[in-house]
Amino acid sequence: MGRGRAGVAVALWWLAGSAGAVWLELAPTATKCVSEEIQSRVVVIGDYSVLSKEHLVRPKIGAKVTSPYGKVLHHADNVTQGQFAFTTGESGIYLACFWVEAVERGTVIKLSVDWRVGIAAKDWDAIAKKEKLEGVALELVKLESAVQAIHTNLFYLRLKSGHDRCE
Repeated sequence: MGRGRAGVAVALWWLAGSAGAVWLELAPTATKCVSEEIQSRVVVIGDYSVLSKEHLVRPKIGAKVTSPYGKVLHHADNVTQGQFAFTTGESGIYLACFWVEAVERGTVIKLSVDWRVGIAAKDWDAIAKKEKLEGVALELVKLESAVQAIHTNLFYLRLKSGHDRCE
């Protein structure tokens, strides 16, 4: 019984949208990318920042986020941190790439990237204050939003599955 509930909880989390922060190590000559398959009409928010405890001067990086068809959604050069936000226009794999602008050879830069998609991108604290929701009421609003996201994802998967069968 416990395993079944845990499996359902994991499935709900996966279907409801994802959120996650990753740390990347960037070498001076390398570009590293993070990608995610996202359906259309989904909110995406991202924050990135150079972690620079061991550097006297914060190294500068470049960043570029592109849609599945190559449209540039965000581009920044010579920055130490940044943010991007957009609503997806088409389903597919969205790509965020980062590179070091100019740094001494052999230096490795650590970069924190926080990429939030769907209901994970919502600012629940602001919603709670705006709607004057507390405790259980806020959790119900979150669950309602999760159920809507799950329904949308299942509908998308059903369409995708039917499309794959026809080919």
